[in-house]
Amino acid sequence: MKSKINKKSPKLPFVFSNFAITADGKIAFANRQFIPFGSKHDHEHMFELRATADAMMAGSRTVETPGTTMGPGGKKFQQLRLTHGLSEFNLRVIVSGNGSINPRADIFKHRFSPIIMLVSERAPEKQLRQLHGLADEVKIFGAKELDLPAALRWLREKWKVKRLLCEGGGALHGTMVRAGLINELHLTICPKIFGGRDAPTFADNDHAVKLIDATTFKLVSAKRIRDELFVVYRAAKKIQI
Repeated sequence: MKSKINKKSPKLPFVFSNFAITADGKIAFANRQFIPFGSKHDHEHMFELRATADAMMAGSRTVETPGTTMGPGGKKFQQLRLTHGLSEFNLRVIVSGNGSINPRADIFKHRFSPIIMLVSERAPEKQLRQLHGLADEVKIFGAKELDLPAALRWLREKWKVKRLLCEGGGALHGTMVRAGLINELHLTICPKIFGGRDAPTFADNDHAVKLIDATTFKLVSAKRIRDELFVVYRAAKKIQI
């Protein structure tokens, strides 16, 4: 009689995120229009972080921002990736629960690495057919809402993603924070105030209503460069990776 083998669930990637925020915690204006407001050092820092990730992930609205390709940032950072033992170009992952995305977005004009679309069963068949013509792979997780834990496990199992960098937007990242999927958070606090109660933050969408429900992080480091503060937080609760 053969003994049963207990197979463990596929592990999650190590997920870290990176945002430039204003002093009042905003990532864009109230009209949702994103204009880079960090310094040149913050821009360089973004590509340095990308150079440590197997894959980069963002929501469809973020990806639709003109000029967005989700790439490594040029030859200097491609070489840095190789130095870190990674492939020259990172995998690109786009999240859209209903499959909605502008087919003319700049990312689809640059085919230097695979593009993966993660959607839920809410995506209509017509939209799925369009996505199959745009992305290298389209994968469905979840019924009404996209099952992010399952999607991340699949990325690690199928595409060997051990380190995943999330760069927004606020709704996707907020959902991931509330689900306990963010291991490490990198913030550049910039000396600007946008104001506006409707201006997006890096943790929109799901929210806590009691202090006990708040997602807690621990400060790892803080570094001031001129008028910007670069801080790193880690999840207080250990995440299985």
